[in-house]
Amino acid sequence: MVNIDPVAVFEDRRRHLFGLAYRILGSRADAEDALQDVFIKWQGAEHAAIATPAAWLTTLCTRHCIDMLRDAQRSRVDYIGTWLPEPIHTRTEETPETHALLASSLSMAFLLLLERLTPKERAAYLLHDIFDMPYADVAQMLEMEEAACRKLVSRASISIAQGKVRHVTPPRVQDELLFAFREAISAGSTEALASLLADDIAVSADSGGKVPSIEGVVQGRGSVLTLIATQLARFWRAYEWVACEINGGRAIQLRANGEIAAAITFAYNDEGKATNIYIMRNPDKLDGLAFGPEQLS
Repeated sequence: MVNIDPVAVFEDRRRHLFGLAYRILGSRADAEDALQDVFIKWQGAEHAAIATPAAWLTTLCTRHCIDMLRDAQRSRVDYIGTWLPEPIHTRTEETPETHALLASSLSMAFLLLLERLTPKERAAYLLHDIFDMPYADVAQMLEMEEAACRKLVSRASISIAQGKVRHVTPPRVQDELLFAFREAISAGSTEALASLLADDIAVSADSGGKVPSIEGVVQGRGSVLTLIATQLARFWRAYEWVACEINGGRAIQLRANGEIAAAITFAYNDEGKATNIYIMRNPDKLDGLAFGPEQLS
């Protein structure tokens, strides 16, 4: 390949690479770091010898992210409190069908389920099932035999299917929950919200040990409603509420003096009942939301 513009080629693939890196790493900041490293190596590559730049970039990005994920998993052993993926402000301009497919692979519930997989399982599953790459190409990227790659994806697919997190809840159902959730905080009335929660609803909060937050996981409809009507209502009523889209679903930002103090996202079962409330309080992970919405592949 000759006479290419390396920057233009990379920028043409940036959206795809960022979407892959974010799903592998569960962190916007780490995904940006991964893309920066890939770009530097791409700039220094012998472009004339690269037959397919898109495949070359995806391969390099995947392998680099696997290495980064292994390091990140070791460091999370010492993480203070509950670890949640870094939320990302999303924007969808495609068709409703495309939006549904995108949302199902970006939700907090899906990213947390990916955490149960090994780094190679995670990458193989994403490349094949989310990015529709043939097994032969995935195997080559991961430097393994195709038969072994198929087994890797199969194990990951079974685990993901058991988690039942790939369905998409209609926006009107999500909006109904957000309205009832805010009413419960502002007015202290949880009756409408109660009917929208699963029996085993769980609330998790990630503060990174840097700001006050709930500790552990609060589970069960009664316990969660009590938490919302008492502790959360007391502290959250004064915040500015901003409805937004985070990780492909309806979400809430809580702001104080223009600064984001928390981001709240939700997971749902196939009946449309909320199964999880994820509260991000870690200021380091909230910083990325200030960059505005991302379009991901």
